[in-house]
Amino acid sequence: MGFMLSKSMDQNLKKQQEFMLMNSRLQLERQILMQNQMRERQMAMQIAWSREFLKYFGTFCGLAALGLTAGALKAKKPAYFAPLVPLGFVFTFQYDMAYGTLLNRMRGEAENIMEAEYEKLTMPKGVPTFDNIEKARRAQSKFFIEK
Repeated sequence: MGFMLSKSMDQNLKKQQEFMLMNSRLQLERQILMQNQMRERQMAMQIAWSREFLKYFGTFCGLAALGLTAGALKAKKPAYFAPLVPLGFVFTFQYDMAYGTLLNRMRGEAENIMEAEYEKLTMPKGVPTFDNIEKARRAQSKFFIEK
């Protein structure tokens, strides 16, 4: 009788462990998917911001180019065109970020850094551990009661 009960409990324990493993794996998959969706939304917002900024900055550059050209022709001083050079660089960068391949090049460079220069990515004092976090939490907590 005791053997049958023990065998039944072992089977139930094994089933419960399998269920817990499956449940934790499912929870981890959901967290990974959620984090990836949040990352994608943040990237989409960044691209949208770049495109919106480009509209305003493009308008500013166009008006500045017209004004500087008119001033250079009227005053007969080609030095008035000088501000168009840095404005052109900034406009080109923003256009590349909004509609070009800048993000793809950045992603490629990031992958290269992760593969070839991984040591530059290490955190000071290493990855936080549960013990370090718990120690800091206890130090900050006013309600923690030591047993």
